[in-house]
Amino acid sequence: MSKIEMQYSLRLVPQSVPDRQAIKPRFLYFTAKRAFDVVVTLLAAPFALAIVGICVVLIRSDGGKAFYRQPRVGKGGRLFHLWKLRTMAPDAEKRLQTYLAADPVAKAEWETMQKLRNDPRITRLGKCLRKYSIDEIPQLYNVLVGDMSLVGPRPMLPEQRQHYPGTAYFDMRPGLTGLWQISERNGCTFTERALHDTRYSGIMSFSTDLWILMRTPAVVLKGTGL
Repeated sequence: MSKIEMQYSLRLVPQSVPDRQAIKPRFLYFTAKRAFDVVVTLLAAPFALAIVGICVVLIRSDGGKAFYRQPRVGKGGRLFHLWKLRTMAPDAEKRLQTYLAADPVAKAEWETMQKLRNDPRITRLGKCLRKYSIDEIPQLYNVLVGDMSLVGPRPMLPEQRQHYPGTAYFDMRPGLTGLWQISERNGCTFTERALHDTRYSGIMSFSTDLWILMRTPAVVLKGTGL
């Protein structure tokens, strides 16, 4: 087990009141983290734009829009618009409500997990985009403008705030990847996501972020993104 993995396993709860000696290193960390986010995003932009361009052509074949914009909760509880490639049918919300009304088991799954394994809203192409997290590439824009970071908690929907049993999330920028994203993803409940956020808040550092970023490609290639 690596040093980072040991920290992740053992340090479950961050200190509630950091001492003065910890304030300066934490400030330097956040400053370096933001600079790193911008530089990496700009370097990745040409490749990301090429992939997104191809996907846009394929997605628009059903006559709908290529991009999907959705409100999410950011640092300090501030709302921002998260960008994704559209992976759902144009009448997605109607399909969801009809499906949940007809299937009590699916409704219970939705209320617990805040997602469905067999989601009737997702298109065939959308399943592929989600499986390999290609639909999330436009979020590099959110990273560039400061709404998100490369590493952080999974962005939360406004209506999910009432179900979130923690506070660590609101002290950080949501991330394109993070502890939850490289772990169970589909296997844990929404409530358990808060534990990942609290753990990350307690161990976050530049080395931790690099460790998470290095593990992310392997997770993406496994196709656990649905």
